[in-house]
Amino acid sequence: MGAMRDLQSTVSDHGRLTDAIGIGVLTRLLDRDLVDEAITAADRQEKRVRLLPARAVVYYVLALCLFFGDSYEEVMRKLTHGLRAVGSWRKEWTVPTVGAISKARMRLGEEPLRLLFDRVALPMAKR
Repeated sequence: MGAMRDLQSTVSDHGRLTDAIGIGVLTRLLDRDLVDEAITAADRQEKRVRLLPARAVVYYVLALCLFFGDSYEEVMRKLTHGLRAVGSWRKEWTVPTVGAISKARMRLGEEPLRLLFDRVALPMAKR
């Protein structure tokens, strides 16, 4: 019941239900273990604690596809609020600057996303 209350609070305070559901579906389809495996296989793990860990950047890049008409900051806001709604984000975390987001994307590179695509999209296409 606590997760539902958090979802209702997040939606009423910060956005539409469809935004939170979109993030929820994204995290269900690509769970954190799968994302972490791709990051490790691509050798993109953090070497120090960062505001934007690699896992968050993967979800962010994927959220850019879900919310393609929104600005970088708005997509990050939707991502953080959606992840809070499903209990996967710290409440005290704040939205980083566009510069920090850009640097985090550069650090991540394309390899983890390609590996995720190979692991998820290709098998689904063969069904």
